[in-house]
Amino acid sequence: MEFITVLFVAIGLSMDAFAVSLGVGTTQHASNRSAKFRLAFHFGFFQFMMTALGWLAGSAVAGLIERFDHWIALVLLVIVGVNMIRSGFNPDQESYPKDPSRGGTLMMLSVATSIDALAVGLSMAMLKQPILQPSLIIGAVTFLLSSLALFLGNRLGVLFGKRMEILGGLVLIGIGVRVMITHISG
Repeated sequence: MEFITVLFVAIGLSMDAFAVSLGVGTTQHASNRSAKFRLAFHFGFFQFMMTALGWLAGSAVAGLIERFDHWIALVLLVIVGVNMIRSGFNPDQESYPKDPSRGGTLMMLSVATSIDALAVGLSMAMLKQPILQPSLIIGAVTFLLSSLALFLGNRLGVLFGKRMEILGGLVLIGIGVRVMITHISG
């Protein structure tokens, strides 16, 4: 597969992680360098790993996973999105009870934003494409775009405060709905 094609696939796959990073950034919970790095690293790592796992799984498992992967992404993104919206309307409530760059919230966000990469890996296996270079590119692009989004989200959060949490929550729910519609219509 040509580099430019892989790059466009990587950009497309990283858009969910970009949007989630933008939303998380607006909450100011990931304002220090180590939190930003953890989030961006995990989003990139999960994209890399899910692409590779999809390739390894091959077409035998595709039918089993395709039946419910969109439901998992929808539920995880809606849970986080609703928490962000609730927090945006209540100045005393936090979107995340803990740092979103640690623990269960980090895992939920990482899985929810990387499920599509599993399907891409499956597709590459069916096309008999090598996987190491595309997986590395996908992971690196996701890391870079997530880092950029966290930086931008922090700036927007400072400017607009809690209202950005409402917008971020709506974006997460929108991503979940888009994933669902894409799988139902596709």
